[in-house]
Amino acid sequence: MKAMLLEAPGSPLVLRDLPEPSLGPHDLLLDVLACGVCRTDLHVVDGELDQAKLPLVPGHQIVGRIRARGERVDRFAVGERVGVPWLGGSCGRCRYCASDRENLCDDACYTGYQRDGGFAERCAADARYCFSLPDGMPDAQAAPLLCAGLIGYRALRMLGDARRIGFYGFGASAHILVQIACFEGRDIYALTRPGDEAAQHFARELGAVWAASADAAPPVELDAAIIFAPVGALVPVALRAVCKGGVVVCAGIHMSDIPSFPYSILWGERQLRSVANLTRRDGSEFFEIAPRVPIRTQVRTYSLADAGRALDDLRHGRFSGAAVVHG
Repeated sequence: MKAMLLEAPGSPLVLRDLPEPSLGPHDLLLDVLACGVCRTDLHVVDGELDQAKLPLVPGHQIVGRIRARGERVDRFAVGERVGVPWLGGSCGRCRYCASDRENLCDDACYTGYQRDGGFAERCAADARYCFSLPDGMPDAQAAPLLCAGLIGYRALRMLGDARRIGFYGFGASAHILVQIACFEGRDIYALTRPGDEAAQHFARELGAVWAASADAAPPVELDAAIIFAPVGALVPVALRAVCKGGVVVCAGIHMSDIPSFPYSILWGERQLRSVANLTRRDGSEFFEIAPRVPIRTQVRTYSLADAGRALDDLRHGRFSGAAVVHG
C-alpha cells in the first residue's frame, strides 16, 4: 500500500510503499476513504508532541471501510463504514478506564502518533475505539468530525448551560461547534487571528452573532469561552472577557506557554479547564446529535500525495473549515 511517512520530526512527509498493516485480535483492517488533517498532526510532524513512534504514518480523523476483522472483534461487519478517532486504545484496567474516563489513561495510545494513522491507502484500528457514522454524510465531510467535532463537543459540554460563548480561533473545530451551539440556542462570539476577515465572515455565515480579531473585546460579557488556537497568550485575554463564575476551556492538545496574569482575572470563581482527548461516550452522544443539527462541514480535499501541502496550508491558514486527504 502507499502511505505518507514521517521519518524524523520536522522532516517533510514522503510517499512510500509499505506492507499492509497486520491485524491484532481486536483490530479492523480498513480501506481509508478519507482522513481529516488536524492541527495536532502539525504538532506531531513538527516534534512538539515528542512521543511519536518513528517512522510514522500520521492522520487520526479516519473514515474507512472494513476490509477484514481480527479474531476477537465482535462488532461491525466487513464492508461497513466506520470512523477512527485520535484515541486509539487504553489499558481498560486503571481508575480512569473504570470510570469511563479512558481519555485520561496513562497507558493510552493514539492514532497517527503511537499507531500508524490514515495518511495511507489502508490502516488498522482497534474496533473497541471506532465509531459507527451517520448515514448520508459523505466521507470527506464526515472525517473532520472524528477529532475537530469530538473534541469541540467535549469542550462545549464543559460549559454547562452557558449562553454567550467566545470562540478564540475559528478553524475546523470551531466551524463544526458553532453549528451545534446555534442548534442549542447559544450565542457565539468568534475571535480570530488579527486581520483574518475571511474567517470572521465565515463565522458569521455559520451563525456567530459577532466576529472580530482576538485583540478586540467582545461587545458583551461572556458566560464562557473556548480557546481553539494553540496560543497560551489567549488565556488571560479570555479570562478577562468572561463573567464571574465563567469557564474558559483550552481545547487543544498542545499550547504555547501561558503568560503570568493577575489573580484578579481568575478571582470570582472563574474556572480554567483543559480538554484531554475524548471518551467513547462523547462519540456516542456526538454522532447521535450530528445528523439532527445537521452538521455540514466545509472541506478542502487533497490527494494522498499532497498531504504535506495540506499541512502547510493549515499552518498558514489558507482555507476555511477543514482539510481532508481523500482517496
